[in-house]
Amino acid sequence: MMNAVYAGSFDCYTNGHHDIVKKAAVLFDRLYIVIAVNSEKRRRYPAELMQTAIARTLENDGLTNCAVCIHDGVVADFCIENDIGYTIRGLRNRMDYDYEENIAAVNKLIAPNLETVYFRADNNGISSSLIAELSKYRKDFSGLVPPAVNELLLQCESD
Repeated sequence: MMNAVYAGSFDCYTNGHHDIVKKAAVLFDRLYIVIAVNSEKRRRYPAELMQTAIARTLENDGLTNCAVCIHDGVVADFCIENDIGYTIRGLRNRMDYDYEENIAAVNKLIAPNLETVYFRADNNGISSSLIAELSKYRKDFSGLVPPAVNELLLQCESD
């Protein structure tokens, strides 16, 4: 079986992220969307709630070969532990490519058989930072995130 992991902070999960998931889900037998927890960064939205919102989004789109996990550690180790041979990355621009190539090189040091597959983002203007900025100023971002994620973000704003 060809298994892949698409890891990120997903703080928050955007339509751009979801487009990459839909592309990768067609090519791989099993795709793990891994919410990678970085102890150095403060999350805006709880990982467990984002996991639930992403899972609902996958279910709503009939993506049955995908699973959402939370991992506190090195993603390459997650891949080794779960017999995953590919990591998926989305690219919006040249800066993303340079950044991702560094991560791919480190992953290769840890897991020499781990390959990185890049998917071009269809909408390179969407980012989690943009959503956070729009949210901060109470601007509508509903067209930039899946409905289940939008519900979560609105709930977090009202708390």
